[in-house]
Amino acid sequence: MLSWMAWTWPTALVFIGIFSAMGILTALEIRYPGGAERKGAFGLVTTRGDRLFISLLGTVYIMLAWLGLIGMPLWIPLALCIGWAVFCFWKV
Repeated sequence: MLSWMAWTWPTALVFIGIFSAMGILTALEIRYPGGAERKGAFGLVTTRGDRLFISLLGTVYIMLAWLGLIGMPLWIPLALCIGWAVFCFWKV
């Protein structure tokens, strides 16, 4: 099914997760308009979409740093990324 683009299942799952998060945020915005702006730990005024972007950007940096410095396996940085995303949505 994924051979037309030479994707692997883990890659497809990452993109499915990103698009699912965007869909959830869209549904939340339709249900509760306004984006719930708030000032967070870094002094930034952010909306839900901003916090998703910051968490995804941080996830990329965590994964690339882990791969460059330590290598495989990626279970520990996955836990770090989940923790980073929780922090972003809770405090940022």
